[in-house]
Formats: sequence, C-alpha cells, structure tokens
Amino acid sequence: MRVVVTEFMDEAALETFGGDFAVTYDPSLVDDRGKMLAAVSQADAVIVRNRTQVDQEMLNAAQRLQAVGRLGVGLDNIDLAACKARNIAVLPATGANTLSVAEYVIGATMNLVRRSYSSNQEMIKGAWPRSELGRGGEVAGRIMGLVGFGDIARAVATRAQALGMQVIAHDPFLPADHPAWNEVRRMEIDDLIRQSDVLSLHVPLTDTTRGMLDTVAISKMKHGAVLINTARGGIVDEAALAAALKAGNLGGAALDVFETEPLTAEAGLLFDQCPNLVLTPHIAGVTDEGNTRVSFLTVENVRRALKDYQNVQTA
Repeated sequence: MRVVVTEFMDEAALETFGGDFAVTYDPSLVDDRGKMLAAVSQADAVIVRNRTQVDQEMLNAAQRLQAVGRLGVGLDNIDLAACKARNIAVLPATGANTLSVAEYVIGATMNLVRRSYSSNQEMIKGAWPRSELGRGGEVAGRIMGLVGFGDIARAVATRAQALGMQVIAHDPFLPADHPAWNEVRRMEIDDLIRQSDVLSLHVPLTDTTRGMLDTVAISKMKHGAVLINTARGGIVDEAALAAALKAGNLGGAALDVFETEPLTAEAGLLFDQCPNLVLTPHIAGVTDEGNTRVSFLTVENVRRALKDYQNVQTA
C-alpha cells in the first residue's frame, strides 16, 4: 500500500507504518501542484496539513485513494462531500494539538495584555522605556470570551481560569445541557463580544463564520480589548481589525491564520504600523511535542484505515 505525505511531519512517526507500506515523504509537494498530482496517482492514502488542497482535481488524479490523513483538525482544505461520495476516509488528528493551541492562546493573552515584550531593539540602543511599558495590565480578573467551545476552547478556559480570569463562551452547536457549560458562562454572540476583554476564536471557516468579526462586530468590542485568532483566516475582516488597532480602539491582536496563506508581502502591508500586534505563520498547533503527537496519531489513523480496507477487500 502506498502513502504520500505532501507536507512536513515528524519523520520518526512514518517508521511505524511498517514494511507493508511504501511511503513517499516530500514536504515540497505542497508547493508543486503538478508534481503532487503525479505523486498521488498511485497512492492509497495521502497525509496533508492545511495547505494541500484535497479537491476534485486531486481526487481525480488519485483514483486508488482510500484515506486522507490530516495533520491537524481543520478540514476546510478537503472536499468532504467528494471524499464521502467515493468512500474515502478523512482522518483528522483530533485532540493531538489541543495543548499546543491552548498554550499559544494563553501566551498571546499575557503578551498582549502586558504589552511589555517588544522593547529589545530600543533597549539595545540605550533607551529605557520604563514609563511606557510599565502601563501594561494583568490578566487576572479580566474576561476571556471564547467563540466556539470545543476541546481546544475548553482547554483555554481551564488555563484562563487558573490565571484568575472569568470565562464566557458561545457555541450554538453545543447543547445547553452539556456538562461543559457548568464551568463557564454561556452567552449569545453579541453579548460575548461586548463583554470580553480577550476575545479568542475557535470556530471553523464556514459560510456562517466567514467575516464574523467584521467592522460592525469589532466596533462592539470593549475599548482596549484584544483579539486572538488561531482558528481560520477569513473569520476576521483583516482590514477592519487593522483599522481598529491603528485607531486605538482595540488594545492588541494576535493572528496565527490569515485570509491569504502564506501571507504575502502585499497582503502583509495591511498590518504595517499596527500597534501591539503579533503575527505568526499558522503555527499555534505546531510545537515539537504537538507535532510528534499529531504525526504519530495520523500515521496510526491511516494505517488502521488502510488495513481495514484491505481486510474488507480480501474477505
């Protein structure tokens, strides 16, 4: 059985496939569409991250395909309907990077609220910006608002509460009697946006969530509130966010995901001169430990799916 890996992962995990599998590991495939389509033509499974588009074109090229392993949990780069129509198993690494993302959100929260970690170059040149940087805040006592309350958001909530934050959340798909609501206050989205000191997004990109944080929604946020997006680009109107930061209406933002990925120099100009802004290249869920967990789980998911398929074929 043949497996093609189109993006980076922990190579040690690939060894657990065993001798029954022929594995092609080439992270450069994601940037060479033609080469990738040729590589998957004989593949029984592909393993991807978020940049590889598992669309109709790829599926047409991969007629033997039985499984798609996702090194992560977001599935918006995979044509789920087309995969279902062909009985192709789609296998996210559910839970494996939860801790990595939760720690990113908490780290960004403390960074943005404290506003004290961007003075290296000034101080190296002999400046002493004590009065300016000494006006940062503490996270204890502030309100963490979570849009979406799945596993990652719940992990954020636990850590925020340990820091003394109050936590409120909105998730229309989580039943009102779910035990998770026992730990936080459940709110409608408009009330949550208005009350949050830190607003963190944990929803997929859908027709409903696209542009959810637009000019109107951002205008409802508290003066000085901060926004963190580790979910998906396109949920936040980036131009509206940049304008709010430059106008001083928001206290800061951390963006790990963008409408254009990778972020181009042209798209990045939008964020030039935005104060208290942290930009990272879609790595909230990518730590050494998280990558190991995600990689080993994905290999196990794909190995099991292909073995099950093989057993059915030979039964």
